[in-house]
Amino acid sequence: MSTLTLKGPYWVAARQHRRVLWAVPALVAVGLVVMVALYVWSAYPTYDELHRPVRTPGEDLLRGYMQSATKSLMFLPLLVGAFVAGPMVARELESGTWRLALTQSTTAKAWLGSKVLVAAAVSVLGSLAVIGVYRLGWLRVSGTYGLRWSDGGAYEGTGTVLVAYCLLGVALGALVGQVVRRTLPAMAVTGLLTGLVLLSLRALRWSFLPVVTETAHHSVNPNSLVPPSGFVMSTGLFTTTGERKPWFECYGEPQLAGVCRDDMDVASVYAHFHPVSHYWPTQLIETSILLALAAAALYAAFRLVHKRHP
Repeated sequence: MSTLTLKGPYWVAARQHRRVLWAVPALVAVGLVVMVALYVWSAYPTYDELHRPVRTPGEDLLRGYMQSATKSLMFLPLLVGAFVAGPMVARELESGTWRLALTQSTTAKAWLGSKVLVAAAVSVLGSLAVIGVYRLGWLRVSGTYGLRWSDGGAYEGTGTVLVAYCLLGVALGALVGQVVRRTLPAMAVTGLLTGLVLLSLRALRWSFLPVVTETAHHSVNPNSLVPPSGFVMSTGLFTTTGERKPWFECYGEPQLAGVCRDDMDVASVYAHFHPVSHYWPTQLIETSILLALAAAALYAAFRLVHKRHP
C-alpha cells in the first residue's frame, strides 16, 4: 500500500487542494443520484383515460436536467484550466510560497510536474465519471431537439473530447500561470484561451471527414434523403451544368408540386450529411488534435520553468 501513497511534492500538491479534490467526487455522486432518480421516474409508464401512453413529468424533468447539464459541460474545461493557472500555479508564484518547495530538495520542474500530474489525474478521472453520468441520461433523450449526437454539448459530453479538453486546460493553465504570475488574470486568460480552442474546433469538426452525398429526382424533398440519425450539412439542387442552387428556387409562384421552372434546368436534388457512423472517427480526430495542443503547451511550460529556474 505504501507504493500507492503520494510522496514528496505530489503529496503536498494533493494536500494543498484537498477540498477541491474531495469536492469533485462529491459533485459527481450528487449528479449520479439525481440522474438515476430522474431516469427511473421517466421510465415509469403513464397513460391517459384512453390508455394511451403520454409523456410523464419525469421525462420533462429529465430533459430539462439534461439541457442544463449540457450547457454546464462546456464550462468544465475552462474551470479546470482556470484552477490550474490560478490557485495551483500563479498564486504560489505571486506569493512566493513555491520557493519553500525548492528548499525541500525539490527542483522547479518537479514542483510544476506535481501540480500537472495531480490536476491531470483528477481531470481525467473526473471527466470520465461525468461522461458516464451524462450518457446515462442522454441515452433516454438522445433523439430530442438539442440533444442529438451531433449537437454541441451533447457531442462533447458523450465522447473522449471532453477528457482531452480538460487535459488541454491543465496544460494551458501550467503555461499561462507561469507567464502571467497573477492569480485572477491567469485564470481569466486560461479560460479565454481554452474557450477559443473549443469554439474553433466546434466550427471545424464537421470538416474533418467528407460528407456523404445522396441525390434523387428533383421532385423529391432532399431532406428525405437523410436518415433519421444523420446530421444535415446542406441540401439543394444540381443543374445539368453541375451548379448548385437552393432547393426552394426550383418552384415558381404558385408552387407546383414536383414541377420545376423551365429556366432552372434541374438535374437532381442533393443532400450532404454526416451519418452517425462518423461520430467516433470525428471524436478521435478532435481528441488527437487536442492532445497534440496539450503536449505542445506542456512542453512550453516545462521549458519555461527550466529556463527561469534551472
